[in-house]
Amino acid sequence: MAFDRISGKVLWKTTDDEASYSSPSPATLAGRNYSLFLTRVRLLGTEPASGKILFQFPFRPPMRNSVTAATPVIIDDLIFLSASYGTGAMLLKLEGNSLQKVWESDEALSNHYATSVYHDGFLFGIHGRTDPGFQLPASLRCIELKTGKLVWEQPDFGAATLILAGSRLLILTERGELISTPASASGFKPNARAQILPNQVRAHPALSDGLFYARSKDKLACISLKRTKPSPVSK
Repeated sequence: MAFDRISGKVLWKTTDDEASYSSPSPATLAGRNYSLFLTRVRLLGTEPASGKILFQFPFRPPMRNSVTAATPVIIDDLIFLSASYGTGAMLLKLEGNSLQKVWESDEALSNHYATSVYHDGFLFGIHGRTDPGFQLPASLRCIELKTGKLVWEQPDFGAATLILAGSRLLILTERGELISTPASASGFKPNARAQILPNQVRAHPALSDGLFYARSKDKLACISLKRTKPSPVSK
């Protein structure tokens, strides 16, 4: 659906697809503007002004009781989709009014809840189920965008969300730990970490003007990531 931002009036509605947990995304592909929707059953590319469906691609977990939550990641004319429950990930390329599959794999980067982030030819994200007590703890992974090839993995990492800040990854774990590490293909090499919230952190954080906002089940925190200048030395 689309709404007038001033009045809230419904401007258009399209499809009877069930909703997923994924957020809508604006995208510019091959010079044309789209609104992307990952529904319960497929990826839709619509005309923002009218809601007209311009392209679609089937994408859904094989299990009925499942979650599709990660938002599509758009890089130039490529679209990265990912989900857990045996769905896996795929990279699509828009050619004309149709999407062509570049690669597909359930062994690359299967996002359960958190959306992966892209930097300099690589995707970084959480691979695997993140249900509490799930027998196979999720891992933090880096894969090559164009091929889906695994570059490095940090096993038993658990649930977390990621934000890209310049060339850094800001990773907030479900346990409430904030980790800063370079968004690099050379491996997981944290340069700062701090416990900023208690356990049960699932909400996606936000970053604005050097301030990092995060929420646990019952606590909200704002952390300044700005570098302070050293005080001048008196002579």
